[in-house]
Amino acid sequence: MLGRAATYEALRAGFRWALPGRLNMARQALDNWAETAPERLAVLDLSEGREAISYGRLRERTDGLAAAFAAQGVGPGDRVGVLRSQDAWTLAAHLAAWKLGAISIPLFKLFGREALVMRLSDAGAKLVVADRDPPEALRAWEGAVLVPEEARLSTTPVAVADTGPEDPAVIIYTSGTTGSPKGALHGHRVLTGHLPGVEMSHDFLGQEDDVLWTPADWAWIGGLFDVAMPGLALGVPVVAARRPKFTPEDAVNIVREGSVRNVFFPPTSLRMLKAADVALPGLRSVASGGEPLGAEMLDWGRRALGVTINEFYGQTECNMVASSCGALFEPRPGSIGKPVPGHEVAVIDTEGRPAEGEGDVAIRRGSASMMLGYWNRPEATAGKFRGDWMLTGDRGMWEEGYLRFLGREDDVITSAGYRIGPAEIEDCLITHPAVASAGVVGKPDPMRTEIVVAFVVLRDGVTDDAALAEELREYVKDRVARHSYPREITFVPSLPMTVTGKVLRRDLRARATEEEA
Repeated sequence: MLGRAATYEALRAGFRWALPGRLNMARQALDNWAETAPERLAVLDLSEGREAISYGRLRERTDGLAAAFAAQGVGPGDRVGVLRSQDAWTLAAHLAAWKLGAISIPLFKLFGREALVMRLSDAGAKLVVADRDPPEALRAWEGAVLVPEEARLSTTPVAVADTGPEDPAVIIYTSGTTGSPKGALHGHRVLTGHLPGVEMSHDFLGQEDDVLWTPADWAWIGGLFDVAMPGLALGVPVVAARRPKFTPEDAVNIVREGSVRNVFFPPTSLRMLKAADVALPGLRSVASGGEPLGAEMLDWGRRALGVTINEFYGQTECNMVASSCGALFEPRPGSIGKPVPGHEVAVIDTEGRPAEGEGDVAIRRGSASMMLGYWNRPEATAGKFRGDWMLTGDRGMWEEGYLRFLGREDDVITSAGYRIGPAEIEDCLITHPAVASAGVVGKPDPMRTEIVVAFVVLRDGVTDDAALAEELREYVKDRVARHSYPREITFVPSLPMTVTGKVLRRDLRARATEEEA
């Protein structure tokens, strides 16, 4: 654990990574507690009714799934997809894979057919764990599917595989600007790497009566490793509450019913709460990450939530590396916070040296939450680094010890807390028989940060109209994901291109902004 200190400087100076030679996240997040305090509350599942699940019961579910995986031929290094939302079985599925030394793959239920099959095929998944209502897209994948609620599971305990910190444990896919989404492969040290930032962003998580929840789906690193697994590892009960979409009314009910004290709210959720004039009394800490919050939102948080919202920073490849911590220092509006102990964050120039003023935000090798590399992408992995520094793709600068985020170098769209790669949407659009070419960008939006906007060139003889625009939206929803479809489609005669044939997205972004004005 992070420990306590009177000042940020003392906290940072007193911290050192202490990774053991043998480490398995199933033992770290589950078995250690199940053996010493089996009746301790692990998960309060509000997805269907109310079910309190102890560490002992969660281990029974995990061991039952691990035995079922093994019966399907899953062993060390094999990949297991987890296509579920927030519930206790989701956690058990990941933990079961790790117990066997296998590699879990969190998958989003809103993925379309092509997006889902691409990830399963790229990872070479042997098995997918789904719920009773699997998405239609899963039918396109020709592989084994296990529904825990419908399986006859063994009650025999399963031993934890002998793994080390660097042994692969989880592949989390992240979208970029070019090509297919890449799988960030993490080792068993990734949970340990998240703990200092999670504790810091919740003003030292793990205090008496702490209960942790997030509306963020557990298919993403923010839900799985900023909330669910750290909560289990720290002995903090985790609330699971599967909902079709976030609403302020649901947030009020979940916080009340679950006696929630600690929440990770994505910025879009905070904006929706603010717009609905919702108050959430009784919270001890609120963390937020994804994009910077302004002074107005921080002020509102103090009034309506009764806390200082702690912002944090990271990405799928290396997460929870900077954070605010109201218990130690005042936040600075517009900044991300300060480096989390154990992570060396820098702003560097093109030579990898500390930059004067603006530069590339980078993280030095050695962070425990840093990926092992991109799955089967050695060239992409090498391109992510500049010497000993992992490039985030973001621009930033230091202001009196605070890291200020200035913008992204790439074209990733941040919408409602999701990072969306335009290339995947463009590749989907151009497979439609009416489309000749497409360019996708983000357009500023007061509620979602950005919305996805598509500029589409049609094939000769095709007439553009509202019906075709709606057809293209549904086409992307079905094949990529329901959270990343273009909310606006503009038909254009041509796209701005470089001399090498690449779409000039900056020109499209400027046009999208001008049209809004």
